[in-house]
Amino acid sequence: MTYVVTDNCIRCKYMDCVDVCPVDCFHELEAMLVIDPEACIDCGVCEPECPVEAIRRDGEDDLERWVGFAREQASLAPVITRKGEPPADADEWAGRPGKFEVVFGRPL
Repeated sequence: MTYVVTDNCIRCKYMDCVDVCPVDCFHELEAMLVIDPEACIDCGVCEPECPVEAIRRDGEDDLERWVGFAREQASLAPVITRKGEPPADADEWAGRPGKFEVVFGRPL
């Protein structure tokens, strides 16, 4: 099992989760964060830290596509170990539906 970052993170990227991760499994994409499913130890400390509830445990609902996306993207993006500044328009994007298609230009 692993935790995954879902589309609620897209263009919000508050990064509160990064500071609590004991194994540095977060990777930073331009528009969002992903959790490397190979590095995640399933401790769950990141989930309650996310103010937009973007982090969920794999095995809930239909998250397999997010695990695949994270696996693919983690190998391409740098590890992030410290909380940075969220985008200036993060609050405007919080809770907006359909962000993946808008930002990545394709369905997940």
